[in-house]
Amino acid sequence: MKDVPTVFPDGLHLRAITEREDPRDAVLSRTGTPLEDLPQGAKIGTSSLRRQAQILHLRPDFEIIQLRGNLDTRIRKLDEALFDAILLAGAGVKRLGWQERITEYLSPEVCLPAIGQGALGIETRVGDDYINGITAFFDHPATSTAVRAERALLKRLEGGCQIPIAAYGELDGGELKLTGLVDATDGKTIVKGSLTGPAEKAEALGVELAETLLKEGAWEILKELYDVAAPDPGR
Repeated sequence: MKDVPTVFPDGLHLRAITEREDPRDAVLSRTGTPLEDLPQGAKIGTSSLRRQAQILHLRPDFEIIQLRGNLDTRIRKLDEALFDAILLAGAGVKRLGWQERITEYLSPEVCLPAIGQGALGIETRVGDDYINGITAFFDHPATSTAVRAERALLKRLEGGCQIPIAAYGELDGGELKLTGLVDATDGKTIVKGSLTGPAEKAEALGVELAETLLKEGAWEILKELYDVAAPDPGR
């Protein structure tokens, strides 16, 4: 779900969101050293501006290097000592059977996950009653509620998967706690906030939190990153 656009072509929609795998980011360290204990100037590999921004906020001394390729390629580059550690979505590492290489998981307090991270989505034709009927089985209500709130925040901020925007929804009974973040890519400026509200108003909660972040300074960060004007905080 973290790579699914917030706007679908006409006639298509998101029919189901599966139960979420672990949403946290994972550290794969070459020597097994936790992130905070790595030496000054350690080389950290990631392709995510969101991870880059939050890790530099934690450790501005790190050297962030772009990391590309499939999972096998990324782990091979780590083993070849091109990096001291690499950052990946824990869910993807686990699903592909590399979980024994994970040094540690980063808590959402340290590195807030990407919107929808760990969840899978099923996109279908709006009017296809047969397919919509059989895929309804895969929808996990708690995950769906949380992810739809996260995606509503992202949509209001007009962001994509390569913009340092993060959000994570946590359901507790009928209440949803949504935490959102917009970070400058150098990690020096961070705007973060949380809201709690009724689960049935998940998408409205996402929009409300996005508006709050914009008013508290996220707009200034985003307008430096977008090729076009950032979302108007007063709109």
